Amino acid sequence: MSAAADQLGLAVEVVERPAAESLEQAAALLGLDASSVVKSLVVKRHDGSFLFALVPGDRQISWSKLRSVVGVNKLSMPSAEVAFAATGYERGTITPLGSSTAWPVFADERILGLRVALGAGVHGRSALVDADALVEGLSATVADISD
Repeated sequence: MSAAADQLGLAVEVVERPAAESLEQAAALLGLDASSVVKSLVVKRHDGSFLFALVPGDRQISWSKLRSVVGVNKLSMPSAEVAFAATGYERGTITPLGSSTAWPVFADERILGLRVALGAGVHGRSALVDADALVEGLSATVADISD
């Protein structure tokens, strides 16, 4: 993950934290609001390809909004095993940085302007990064994709 961030010129701080029972608990351990913890969701297209959706921790993915932005009629959340095969990361550690395949990234507009935490590729660690730099580095599509 760190090597991928370096290649993109992203300043990422990887911090260790105790195991968390929930996103809210992880946010508290990091001293952040839940909205600053970004969920990196692996989404499967009907053709078998994938994409990442970056959604603030206090919000849920809006399937209708995401389908509209992606321009498809069907998207789904794959099983944990399929997500691991698509990214090389286990659920709870997923990040678009260093994924085994560089899938397209769609980021909710609400993360802009924030320093956010996201998965760091392993349990017990979080990656802190400027969301604007992350979006730019990943060439992410920014839109309203959450409720």
